Amino acid sequence: MRPPSMRPTTTPPRPLTGLATMLDAEPGSARSPHAALTGVTIDSRQVTRGDLYVAVRGQQVHGASFAREALSRGAVAVLTDPAGREEAAATGLPVLVVPDPRALLGQVASWVYGQPAHDVQVLGVTGTSGKSTTTFLLEAGLRAAGHTAGVVGGVEIRVGDDRFPARLTTPEASDLHGLFALMRERGVTAAAMEVSSHALALGRVDGVFYDVALFTNLSQDHLDFHKDLDDYFATKARLFQPEMSRVGVTNFDDPYGRELLSRAKVPMTTFSALGDPAADWRALDTRLGADGSTFRVVGPGGVEADAQIALPGPFNVANALGAVVTLVEAGVTLQTAVHGIASLTGVPGRMERVTGPGEDFQAVVDYSHKPGAVESVLRSLREVTAGSLTVVLGCGGDRDTGKRPLMGEAAARLADVAIFTSDNPRSEDPLSILAAMMEGALRVPQHDRAHVIIEPDRAAAIDLAIGRAERGDVVVVAGKGHEQGQYISGEVIPFDDREVVAEAIAARKESRKHA
Repeated sequence: MRPPSMRPTTTPPRPLTGLATMLDAEPGSARSPHAALTGVTIDSRQVTRGDLYVAVRGQQVHGASFAREALSRGAVAVLTDPAGREEAAATGLPVLVVPDPRALLGQVASWVYGQPAHDVQVLGVTGTSGKSTTTFLLEAGLRAAGHTAGVVGGVEIRVGDDRFPARLTTPEASDLHGLFALMRERGVTAAAMEVSSHALALGRVDGVFYDVALFTNLSQDHLDFHKDLDDYFATKARLFQPEMSRVGVTNFDDPYGRELLSRAKVPMTTFSALGDPAADWRALDTRLGADGSTFRVVGPGGVEADAQIALPGPFNVANALGAVVTLVEAGVTLQTAVHGIASLTGVPGRMERVTGPGEDFQAVVDYSHKPGAVESVLRSLREVTAGSLTVVLGCGGDRDTGKRPLMGEAAARLADVAIFTSDNPRSEDPLSILAAMMEGALRVPQHDRAHVIIEPDRAAAIDLAIGRAERGDVVVVAGKGHEQGQYISGEVIPFDDREVVAEAIAARKESRKHA
């Protein structure tokens, strides 16, 4: 259940008649036609007193079926479609009827909360990989510039110094505008926000205007939702239109990042972590290390600054450079931007080291759960691996099945040992998922292929990987990152890779002590 503090403490009441006029929909009911609105939600369980309940058609049940529950929790009006009119009207509440209420949800929520996103400078980040890390880097830069900052993303939500758990990469439009209203109430002046393709396609970000929009990269993901890769890319490109953003920043090293230059309809700035002289901003003299990287930022007109980040891997140089350029486009000075990103010590579940001082190997937990991310992480860790590189990897059930052989192939090609295991199998048979991963692994010639081990039990797979580790080795547990549960057959079982890795390390120490 959403914590009450995810909404503002108080909201000036907005008249239902004003909303009806905006939507050109007269409230049909004998009771309370002049209701005052102080909130909005599409989830009847989340209704609080004064809410407008938006009853939309679900996959199995129409939201109007829960209108009575919404009434019992304090809803003062219902917005629905013609199919939900009768059930909604049976509550006696005023009912506004429009053809597609979900399509208007962002506009409605913004109006109810008084356009709160207009009072916060919003920096949006879209792409397949790197969104979470980049938003944390942006937040660090915003704080360095003197902003009271916020973050909206899949790892967690931050409002100043307060943190809240995240349920979706990008919240529903009704929740999002309530969150911006909370930010405004708490004095937040700027926020960094992940913008997923689902959010763009489903209208979750309607009513939000981005001061700067950043594109990180694109690789195969979410093809259970999008019809193909081009549809996936076209959806992300919507963010770079004048009605959604002021200016855009794009990764010139990524083929889709370059293609975005021809699709975007706002001014675009390019960056290259590989130092491509054709890009507006470049990273030069990059030095990679196990604990982070240093590089020189060079921009238009020869402007430059030395930068460092505490996040390992060349892909994090790209994330950091993208964040710096976005901050500069948002009005932050270059020196302040590089100072800000240097202050970020880590991101939960993103190349997060679990081993501490005194260990003779490294254990890392990472969220990489798509082919491009798995490849990037393994290539990055190979550069700092003195011994053997082991990956523990699974694929989620009820999701894009085409990723599975690609991820299996990447693991078998780039690691020394690949332990295939369960991730979040959901309703699927874990063994069928593992078979698809193995299909990809077998595409790698045997003499180049990692030693592949199948262990469906994730805890056992992690224990096996840590138990095998020797001096100089690196073990990466990939796929779940910051997640604290495992979805199996309709249940969520408590499971945190970081805790399981730490327990395996403790067990390894104990066994070697008595060996």
